[in-house]
Amino acid sequence: MKKREYHIVINRSRDAQDIWKDVPAPIRGKLIRTFRIKLFQNKDLLARIITSDSKKIYKEAVGEVFNAIEMCEFGQGLSRQLQGLTIPSEKQDHSLKETWHPLGLVGVITAFNFPCAVWSWNHVLSIICGNSVIWKPSPRGINVARKCKELWDQSILEFLTYNKVRHTQGNRFHLQDLLQIIEGDNEEAEWMAEDVRIQLLSATGSTEMGKSLATKVAARLGRGLYELSGNNAIVIAPTANIDLAIKAVVASATATSGQRCTTVRRLLIQTSIYEKVLSRLIEAYKAITIGDPMDNKNMMGPLIDIAAVNKMHEVLSRCRGKGYIIHGGEIKGDCCVTPAIVEVKEQCELVRMETFAPILYTMKYIGLDNAIRMNNIVKQGLTSSIFTDSVQEAEWFASATGSDCGMVNINVGTHGAEIGGAFGGEKETGGGREMGSDSWKQYMRRTTTNINYGNEVI
Repeated sequence: MKKREYHIVINRSRDAQDIWKDVPAPIRGKLIRTFRIKLFQNKDLLARIITSDSKKIYKEAVGEVFNAIEMCEFGQGLSRQLQGLTIPSEKQDHSLKETWHPLGLVGVITAFNFPCAVWSWNHVLSIICGNSVIWKPSPRGINVARKCKELWDQSILEFLTYNKVRHTQGNRFHLQDLLQIIEGDNEEAEWMAEDVRIQLLSATGSTEMGKSLATKVAARLGRGLYELSGNNAIVIAPTANIDLAIKAVVASATATSGQRCTTVRRLLIQTSIYEKVLSRLIEAYKAITIGDPMDNKNMMGPLIDIAAVNKMHEVLSRCRGKGYIIHGGEIKGDCCVTPAIVEVKEQCELVRMETFAPILYTMKYIGLDNAIRMNNIVKQGLTSSIFTDSVQEAEWFASATGSDCGMVNINVGTHGAEIGGAFGGEKETGGGREMGSDSWKQYMRRTTTNINYGNEVI
């Protein structure tokens, strides 16, 4: 995209938001409801486009579309709950309250692996809160973005048929401009990070990408919301339901062919059950079917490109050089690989870095305090899990002295998240929070209002 075209996009987005911020939030919710219906009507087509762009299996792509649909359901309900506070004033004949107002322009940068869902988390909350959205998708997800924009524009037309919004007539304002697509790569992302007209920049990707953009956003004292790398661990305790744990580990390690920020990359198994769990896990891995992502018989599709395959091969070669025991990890052609299990004795440099591929490192621990230290030692802090039937162990792992991740799971894998809870992590994961809970507050500005209804200046 040329810089001149970029400025046109920004100006159109500002014009749209200038009107949209005055629309009552429950009416904004009706637009999101219309968009939800449009997504549902086109879920199969959109899922096929997601599979074509991201290479994830079709079943996962359908799940991603439903994630966006559920986000719309959440957003519509939220449109009637953007509540502030009434605060007792310390002054006679005064009242004090907090209110929330639209932030302005929200920039959204998304990665290839979730080309629809992550955008929807940001888009729905932004629109409900009265903002406009400028979306720069990954070049590998551009067809998904174009289809979402098409469905959005159709939703706008249907919405306007049944809802009156002031100043929508003529060329001055087109409601479709509340969502603008910027096609490009790193240069366009940097433009957005440096642009003072974008009040909030939400970026999903690697930690390196996040650090690069965050410095530019911080230089102009802008707001940033970052969802970056993960190096997630699952702990399996002696009291665990092993059948449940194995199923969760396989799903968490191989979903999206290991190309999720929530993928489990480290498996911490208590020493007394290590051999039993590892043996069961290897057998489960042998049953994984890999190939055409549109074939519902396959549990894994290809990696996104040959560069990802080469990176996985390089890391496994380095593991062999260190004498680690490796199960799987074969290259099958057409960017397909078998998921790998690597037995390690310690969390070396290879284990502590995130390799965006289906590599699972297994290691032993003795006591839960040891497992917690192993979980927390990495620079990332997105999600973590423990499988145990001990209430004491579960509570400890979820306590302030337990896992230091933004999301903690008990007898649940790392690879998923629910709409109602805030999604995000700590440390080099970026500290951002998206989806549920009170994440909407990031997309708004808070105003404290002090009212004197008396006749004295106090």
